[in-house]
Amino acid sequence: MKARHFQHERRTVLAEWSIGIDIGGTFTDLVALDYAGGKLHSLKMLTTYDDPSLVVMEGVRQLMATCGIAASEVGRVVHATTLFTNALISRAGARTGLLCNQGFMDAIEIGNERKYDLYDLAIDRPPPLVPRDLRREIPGRLDAHGNELEPLDRQAVVAMAHSLADAGATSIAVCLLHAYASPRHEQQVHAWIRQALPDVSLTLSSEVAPVIREFERGSTTVANAYIKPLADRYLAALEDKLATLGLRSGVLMMLSNGGLGHLRQARRNPIELLESGPAGGAIAAAHYGVCDQQPDLLAFDMGGTTAKLTLVEGGAPSIAHSFEAARRKRFAEGSGLPIGITTVHLIEIGAGGGSIAHQDELQLLKVGPLSAGSEPGPACYALGGEAPTVTDANLLLGYLNPDYFAGGSLRIDRDRAHMAVRTLARQLDRETVDVAWGIHDIVAENMAGAARVHLAECGRDVGDFVLLCTGGGGPLHAYYVAQKIGVRSIICPPAAGVASAYGLLIAPARADRSRTANFRPETGSLADLEREFAALEAQAREPLELVQDRFGPIEIVCRADGRFIGQAFNLSVRLPAGPYDQEGGEATATRTLLVAAFKQAYEQKFGRTPPNVPVELVNLRVAAEAPPRVAFVPEPLAGGAPPEPKAWRQVFFKEADDFVRTPVYDRAALTPGFRAAGPALVEDAGSTLVVGPKGALLQLASGNIRITIEE
Repeated sequence: MKARHFQHERRTVLAEWSIGIDIGGTFTDLVALDYAGGKLHSLKMLTTYDDPSLVVMEGVRQLMATCGIAASEVGRVVHATTLFTNALISRAGARTGLLCNQGFMDAIEIGNERKYDLYDLAIDRPPPLVPRDLRREIPGRLDAHGNELEPLDRQAVVAMAHSLADAGATSIAVCLLHAYASPRHEQQVHAWIRQALPDVSLTLSSEVAPVIREFERGSTTVANAYIKPLADRYLAALEDKLATLGLRSGVLMMLSNGGLGHLRQARRNPIELLESGPAGGAIAAAHYGVCDQQPDLLAFDMGGTTAKLTLVEGGAPSIAHSFEAARRKRFAEGSGLPIGITTVHLIEIGAGGGSIAHQDELQLLKVGPLSAGSEPGPACYALGGEAPTVTDANLLLGYLNPDYFAGGSLRIDRDRAHMAVRTLARQLDRETVDVAWGIHDIVAENMAGAARVHLAECGRDVGDFVLLCTGGGGPLHAYYVAQKIGVRSIICPPAAGVASAYGLLIAPARADRSRTANFRPETGSLADLEREFAALEAQAREPLELVQDRFGPIEIVCRADGRFIGQAFNLSVRLPAGPYDQEGGEATATRTLLVAAFKQAYEQKFGRTPPNVPVELVNLRVAAEAPPRVAFVPEPLAGGAPPEPKAWRQVFFKEADDFVRTPVYDRAALTPGFRAAGPALVEDAGSTLVVGPKGALLQLASGNIRITIEE
């Protein structure tokens, strides 16, 4: 395999437009980039739950009409959606069957015998996506090295597949033992079923998650099969509908790994789309940080439904190779369905704007986890919602402008918000404003607490990071979240409210591939290691070739999930660049570098390494990434005289324990170098930035606003 070093070509600016569409739980955000003029145009609309494509079509029409965009000028459309995550949560996927080896049909229900709450005797585990009556066992067996112990029986396989189809299954997951070592049994099963039942959707574990751990591999395979028919219909229909607008350049999808993939790839493995929206936000945050030479960030993204945190180091979001979907207990690790895909490492850390405040069993104020979403929405939306939410509280505290919410596209009703919060205040025997502040404060404390724990688990010092806030709610809450964490500097980027949609348009193309190897670097064959990585590299390059005309040269990064012999769980580490098949003294140096890479990462996370224990690289991973050929260069901020406030209003701040007359600035009017002491508010079409009395804002030439908080 060739050495993995590439010369990045100079990316040119082309006179075209790109459109990014991010469907969230409450709002759908759309961004159009004008590459010739360096302008960003955005639109925020309520998500249409029954048919999310409706808001997509209406939003694209409005953007094209407002900006005067001809269909022929649109170079690409990039999409992210929560549709498939919601399908897992609400169990609205396809009726799915499972084919597995004899004796293993209950593996996806037994799980790994871990309890997310040790003291809960009636623990609520997530039920399998495939009920027991839709699981079938077939003869045939491979050993752990991929050697055949028992051949498959074609007649039995076809009979079991027909049995599942007769029971109503429209999608079948195939998860056979040791398919990570050899996929040939699963591939043979696929061929037989495809011939017998050509209309049934099929998912193979060897294609979706070819790594060890039976339960996690099975869970990932079943989840992909469960949402695959829905994804196939939705994405095909979306492509057709966009074509009716003249947009035939092809749709790219944001993947959970923070990269873009072809729509064809997404239809095949929609499980890779589960965290697509938040991944776009993380990519945008990393980009904005690099613009101001701030590569190490806590990226805080708060929308209408959830708030999430991502650690950005060296200008790149942290990456994980598994996560949980559809948790039964929102913040409890182990209470969801394990999904073994590469994803931006997102920590769900709190509520969103639509999260409902209520009185709990102890008669105390609690916020979430239930959300009003966009239907019926917060009480102030006047769309039928009556429960008090975070958005209602922020409106009463003066943080939100009822005439300029979502850029004025949605007028919110202060009286309805007051009525909803007042009803809760009476239950709690508190003043309405106290409850409104309590809602805001609880959300901030929940976020800060989760952030502190996450930083400690990663072995990081909070003092090394800056908080970068995005989403419609991030700038509203960042000031008090930062104070609680101990961060003294906040960055609020331009168009923060639609940052995830913007991130879709600046993201690279990316593909991740993995397989189990169980390689010992001190003694294993380096030639075998090189062959394994060469095969993975070829697999990772293949999907990028579908979009190679829009992206630059491919860069390859090799990683491995390592552990010390005797340990049960792995730590993912980046490996030094290959090639690895060296001889003599160079081979010894390569082995030393491989071991040192793991030990360094292990010591950083756990503080020390066990002496004289060999290292094993369990899973090998390759990431192929290519930057966009088209660079978006935003027009510089206009200079001029320092702007005056566009308005003043009464805003509640805890430091004063009262409402304070506060200036409100129009973000579009801020000039480079403009400074203002808190308290202050800065409004744009997608979000409102709150600067408290201890803060001071500075408008940077990059477009970012930096807030410094005094000790």
